[in-house]
Amino acid sequence: MSEATFTFRVDEALKNEFATAAKARDRTGAQLLRDFMREFVQQQEAADHDAWFRRQVQAGLDSANAGRGVPAAKVEAQFAARRAATRRRLEASE
Repeated sequence: MSEATFTFRVDEALKNEFATAAKARDRTGAQLLRDFMREFVQQQEAADHDAWFRRQVQAGLDSANAGRGVPAAKVEAQFAARRAATRRRLEASE
């Protein structure tokens, strides 16, 4: 992983307080900032996934509410037929 420098301005008092707090945790300010950045990115990825998942659930609900669902008995029958076909293929290959 290549590294890059991240430079920004901050109030001197805040910088000193942050450095003191980091030192109290046996960390450097840079280590803590990297940790904060990783956590922020992970939270954003989790939020993006959550939003995607909610859209998928809503699409399913909308489809079911529009009458495009498949009855459970039909699904069970289709998969029972698939299982039977798989068993026949396995038995034929023995």
